[in-house]
Amino acid sequence: SAEPCWMPWFREMTARGTVGLLGGAQLQPASTATTIAVSDGEVLLTDGPFAETKEQILGYDVIDVADLDEAVYVASRHPVATSGGRVEIRPIMES
Repeated sequence: SAEPCWMPWFREMTARGTVGLLGGAQLQPASTATTIAVSDGEVLLTDGPFAETKEQILGYDVIDVADLDEAVYVASRHPVATSGGRVEIRPIMES
């Protein structure tokens, strides 16, 4: 079977030695989402995503890098970015 499209990226980033790939996952389609809100103590469920948008998050990768420059390089080489998609970089909240 063919290897996943992200494997070359994974190998390249691992070989750099400056990138720690800590985890990630592909998400189910937005149509499978359940949105939860609480109003006056009542839990309200809605099928589908909360955001009305044409763009949707397909998945996520958690990386450990030294700085934003390295994160930008890693993201610019990601198969989503190189195939015309967008990759968003966000720092993780420190506890």
